[in-house]
Amino acid sequence: MARAFAATGAKVRITDVDANAVALLPGTIEGQVVDAADEQTMAAFFAGIADDWGGLDVLCANAGVKGPTALIEDIALADWRACTTVNLDGAFLAAKHAAPLMKSARSGAMIFTSSTAGLYGYPNRAPYSAAKWAVIGLMKTAAMELGPFGIRANAIAPGSVEGPRMEAVLIAEAKAKGMTRDQVYEGYARGTSMQSFVEARDVANMALFLASDAARLVSGQVIAVDGHTVNPDPQV
Repeated sequence: MARAFAATGAKVRITDVDANAVALLPGTIEGQVVDAADEQTMAAFFAGIADDWGGLDVLCANAGVKGPTALIEDIALADWRACTTVNLDGAFLAAKHAAPLMKSARSGAMIFTSSTAGLYGYPNRAPYSAAKWAVIGLMKTAAMELGPFGIRANAIAPGSVEGPRMEAVLIAEAKAKGMTRDQVYEGYARGTSMQSFVEARDVANMALFLASDAARLVSGQVIAVDGHTVNPDPQV
């Protein structure tokens, strides 16, 4: 998403908890080491945007972690909280501190990253699924509160996105279910009408659309980019 917006000429600033990831960013994208679940550093990040840019047009609340892979009765409360804190509290803090900047301009677009896990149950991934469902409630409330100020809020629900993060999910899920990585991968693909995984560019393209004037009256919506999930459990 950052690269897609930067390619349009937009000023882009992202956060990551990983300093090494920030150091590898191309020159067209600014980055800061920020814990998305820490209000003090998030508040400072948005204060910096206000000082440097004077406003904010688009927010992509995208920070997340996969959380534990286990049955509900085997999940420690600390692991539950670590997952929901980043995935849900991080989105809340982003919206909380972006809203005043957008209100002052009486325009803006908030784009939250939910998941198809936020549309269905997700065996062995209860904290992640719960957080992604909650992100949708947060988004719809933001759309209601901010609509009168000309601000739109929507959520993208990606399916299984090719890349290192999904590889970690596949390996953990295969171990938890006694399956091979390839069996889990093929199960996810078969669980969609289009029989395929999603690429990162597909999600980025949807973000560009939701931020554009072409979507000027699209708000409060959850849009899946998943090839149409028909069976969210790859073991079935």
